[in-house]
Amino acid sequence: MLPEKHSHAFRSVPKTGVIYVMSEAGKRGFYYGNRDWANLGQGAPETGPIEGSPLRLEHIDVPPASLEYGTVAGIMDLRAAVARLYNRRYRRGMKSQYTAENVAISPGGRSGLTRLAAAMGHLNLGHFIPDYTAYEELLDLYRRLVPIPIPLRPERGFRPDPARMRERTVGMGLGGLLISNPCNPTGQVLYGEDLNACVVMARELRVALIMDEFYSHYAYDGIVDKGGLSAAAYVEDVDRDPVVILDGLTKNWRYPGLRLSWTVAPKDVIDCISSAGSFLDGGAPHPIQRSAIPLLDPDIADREAEAIRTHFGVKRKYMLSRLKQLGFVLPAEPQGGFYAFVSLENMPRPLQNGMDLFEKGLDFKMICVPGVFFDVNPGKRRSHIPSRLRSYIRVSYGPCMEELERGLNAMERLIEAYR
Repeated sequence: MLPEKHSHAFRSVPKTGVIYVMSEAGKRGFYYGNRDWANLGQGAPETGPIEGSPLRLEHIDVPPASLEYGTVAGIMDLRAAVARLYNRRYRRGMKSQYTAENVAISPGGRSGLTRLAAAMGHLNLGHFIPDYTAYEELLDLYRRLVPIPIPLRPERGFRPDPARMRERTVGMGLGGLLISNPCNPTGQVLYGEDLNACVVMARELRVALIMDEFYSHYAYDGIVDKGGLSAAAYVEDVDRDPVVILDGLTKNWRYPGLRLSWTVAPKDVIDCISSAGSFLDGGAPHPIQRSAIPLLDPDIADREAEAIRTHFGVKRKYMLSRLKQLGFVLPAEPQGGFYAFVSLENMPRPLQNGMDLFEKGLDFKMICVPGVFFDVNPGKRRSHIPSRLRSYIRVSYGPCMEELERGLNAMERLIEAYR
């Protein structure tokens, strides 16, 4: 709570899921690099070299020219590099191609989302449950947006259903849809014909389709070969189809510390979000933008994506095997990302609530994220209803294999202590 003398001027701002659990763990002695702990709540991938990946960026040059402000929309060379990568990967042979004017650069993913929300008008905006925790405060902050939840069904493995999305869009008069793909926390993926159906719906109904594709390099079980994983592959006209894509270096290039993201969209949308950036953040750091250009070379980017799928695929297989052995229930195996969203229904009774398991896990120096944080609830409008996600947790295989083993061993000891 804020001191009484400040209460009239400031509101109490809640911590998002990962920030909350890390804060609570810190009170118990956790710090990054503490090998006594295992952080299975980690929201970032391991950042060091992995087999098959290009050389990691280790130095950032700061020539005198980069000491000046960059443009709010981003330096043109980087914007052009993003456009070239999307055209090479997803739009070969298509008449309509992305250009630098279809790209805006932001200082991080949350900044990109905030710019977008600030630029949107009055509309009903659909969002899934469960989904990314930071959406909750974002959707509550901009009161022009009326958040409309679309619950995903555990009996369907929390998989989105394009037909139901269209039905909900028409029935609720949605002007936009916000979707993380692959989904954080469930790892479910819209791809191929299902993703195409979403883009067709957006085009036909003139609904803004906002695709958070920050985990799109993390796709398993041959999904990449079964159809395009990015909505960019199904856009007909890059300046007319109302499709907005967000991505960045944070997850897909494994550089969370660089805080650099981009938005790919029709030119008029880019103009709007760039104007919003002029008063929200002022633009991404100029030297970091310069350093990122080589990373967007299609050959380097594709090598990184392939290395990620191989390396994280091994960790995924290990984690899923251990979770099942420990008695966790998976509504569906994650198809993408580096998280598993698991049910606690078969756990000992004291561990069947995600918040309880998290708090007891701290005694074993193990961190996870309670599922209730992914019950996106802007304005706490459903606080009188118990969350249906209270019996879930999210565990991450973002850390290195050694830490995964340490964390799952700690989880095993925790379960045995309450069995």
